[in-house]
Amino acid sequence: MMDVVPAKGRSISKVYEENDAVFMVSEAGVLRIIPQKGGIVRVSFSGDGSFNEEQGKDFLDYRGSLNYEILGDVTDENTEYISIKTDEGTVRVHKKSGVISFYDNKGQLLLSEDKKHPRELEKIPLFRTAKADRVQIEEVVTADGVKKRIKAADKEQYGVAYKTRIFFDFQENELLTGFGQGEHGEWNLRKRTYYVHQANKKIGIPMMVSSRKYGILLSTNSLFMFCEDEEKAYIQTEADHYLDYFFLFGKDLFDVVRNYRRITGKAAMLPMWAYGYIQSKERYCDQEEILKTAEEFRKRDIGVDCLVLDWMSWEDNKWGQKSFDKKRFPDPKAMIAGLHRKGIHFMMSIWPNMSAGTENNEEFKKKDLLFPGTDIYNAFSKEGRDLYWSQAQRALYPHGVDAWWCDSSEPITPEWTHLVEPSDGEKYYEYKQDASKMMPFELANAFGKYHAMTIWDGQRSSSLEKRVVNLTRSGWSGSQKYGTILWSGDIAASWNTLKNQVRAALQFASSGMPYWTLDAGAFFVKKGIQWFWNGDFSDGIDEAYKKLYVRWLEFAAYLPVFRAHGTDVDREPWAFGDRGDKYYEAICDTIKNRYKLLPYIYSIGAAAHFDDAMIIRPLMFDFASDGKAVDIADQFMFGDSLMICPVISESDRREVYLPSECDWYDFYTDEVFNGGQTIQYTSPLESIPVFVRAGAIIPTGKPAGCTEYMDGDDIEVVIYPGADTKFRLYEDAGDGYGYENGEYVITDFSWNDKNRNFSYESVGDMRFRKGKINYKIIH
Repeated sequence: MMDVVPAKGRSISKVYEENDAVFMVSEAGVLRIIPQKGGIVRVSFSGDGSFNEEQGKDFLDYRGSLNYEILGDVTDENTEYISIKTDEGTVRVHKKSGVISFYDNKGQLLLSEDKKHPRELEKIPLFRTAKADRVQIEEVVTADGVKKRIKAADKEQYGVAYKTRIFFDFQENELLTGFGQGEHGEWNLRKRTYYVHQANKKIGIPMMVSSRKYGILLSTNSLFMFCEDEEKAYIQTEADHYLDYFFLFGKDLFDVVRNYRRITGKAAMLPMWAYGYIQSKERYCDQEEILKTAEEFRKRDIGVDCLVLDWMSWEDNKWGQKSFDKKRFPDPKAMIAGLHRKGIHFMMSIWPNMSAGTENNEEFKKKDLLFPGTDIYNAFSKEGRDLYWSQAQRALYPHGVDAWWCDSSEPITPEWTHLVEPSDGEKYYEYKQDASKMMPFELANAFGKYHAMTIWDGQRSSSLEKRVVNLTRSGWSGSQKYGTILWSGDIAASWNTLKNQVRAALQFASSGMPYWTLDAGAFFVKKGIQWFWNGDFSDGIDEAYKKLYVRWLEFAAYLPVFRAHGTDVDREPWAFGDRGDKYYEAICDTIKNRYKLLPYIYSIGAAAHFDDAMIIRPLMFDFASDGKAVDIADQFMFGDSLMICPVISESDRREVYLPSECDWYDFYTDEVFNGGQTIQYTSPLESIPVFVRAGAIIPTGKPAGCTEYMDGDDIEVVIYPGADTKFRLYEDAGDGYGYENGEYVITDFSWNDKNRNFSYESVGDMRFRKGKINYKIIH
């Protein structure tokens, strides 16, 4: 009979404080708890009592920032719990089992670790590819270009890490969402396995929130998974120095997100133009086509603030080379200057991979700054990041480039090598295998963040005249501080995809990230042989696709960033008709309405930076006490005032729930509805259901061809009575980093509902107070 090896005991034998942290020692290991300001509690567990500073090194540390009280005496036999109490809540540790539970400041249980088995660690070796000359490579043709994969290679061990598991006991009817953005319409993560890794249509973020008003942020940079079945629920990370997570208290979920930003960094400010309409497609082939497109927008008086050059600015067969093909772009500086004269900005695609034999690749290769066996630069190396920006600065930025499209920032997509879609588990495993061969395994989910750091640090070192704008496909905790806008990847056109994209937006916003967008109309329209080229419209722009496109664009107009993009068909408004055509007119009306709301949108964007606020969010953030609103994932708030209800089926009629906290105005007709009811709403083609909460102030502007043309115009403030309310209008230069030095003006609007009195006051740098302020009261 085999001899059993007894499990190590978890009973707490010693409690001590050191460096503003509380340590609890057991035979199984050392538990470290660090209370921090605002309701942040860092929980760490190490088997040997060591806490490597590499873990969570990118996060801000607020230890010592608040007073806390330790309750309970570990030497007293009658003591059942050791508690750490703060104003925001209490962390309670069971003395015999080491199980942690979290209580709010009213004594209500929020979350507990599993009472039988709270956590576990398994030591794993970390290997890297060695002897580059002995690496066996295969080239794979994908829709993202030709990519190299390591088939076989010698490996050498460079360290050890731990696979970690934290077991939780979630409460009945508790809703959990976040951990980035899925690709299948994920919303409530309960009772499922959810794999968190990067992919073309998936973004991993190590942050989730609960309908019970708390959040969990992992400090990991590795792959991880969430799993809950009938027997257990846990979060597993693949490679960390020790088990580590942050529990985020909050009086509401907005507080939870503020705590996420406190730790990971403030969201950068986007320029004003980035909130206008961005026109893109796959692809504008040359300089002449771009300038003709700009001219057509101005000729038709349709608003546009940015044109985008998708892949292949470079010469043929030089994928990823940072250059302009002189045959197709004979004078890029003149081209961009021509756009600027029309108030249009220029964004261009750049890639982390550079084909072998290109000048860019050779420069990286000579300095050994490519990942082994690949053409992808090592963004984890500061030297690699500096060289990458140096190439962009030498060849692209001087021409006047305003923004970057950092495509393929995963930068590996093994799922796209298949004709048949792999299962979620297969996608996770393949990403894990490929990533471990080419990059540090403990950083396998974080490449996108470091790639964004390249652009942020690089551009700011060159000039502070333009704010960094980086449209990118992959990110991680902290990406928001680098001027990133995440988008949902190369999705396929169908009504079901549109429905899933609404959920994707809300899942991503719940992960603490402010800037998200999508390919309005979907990237793929037709159906191809590959699983991802799966659009429902093989005839291209027919009547059926026109309707889907209009509804998609109407949804996109209420996202933080508003853009159209895709392949198979053109995406300019006139591709869908001409003046007088109902689809064309609906598209133009949608764009015009976006520009009308720009004073409101730019102000809520500024609040995302200054106040760590949210631009879009699920209804459960604003209406947590309304049980019906909490479960809704096809309506959302756009700022504090507007509730957006996208049309996500071929029918023009949809069900809309009006949360019970207030009455609601129809944004288009001003009709008032009582809250707490479900209505059937029929939408004309030119609009989707949008409701304004009673007691709202919305500043609007006169729509124009671009944000530059609106500069200096009067502001019309629209007041929706029903409650006392305030709104903060933000104005600045629209670009540049003067805002970091106080170069902006704030105008505080106030409405007294009882007296029906409107007032306002401006403070700050009055150079930026533009135009007159007029107002009107609805009803």
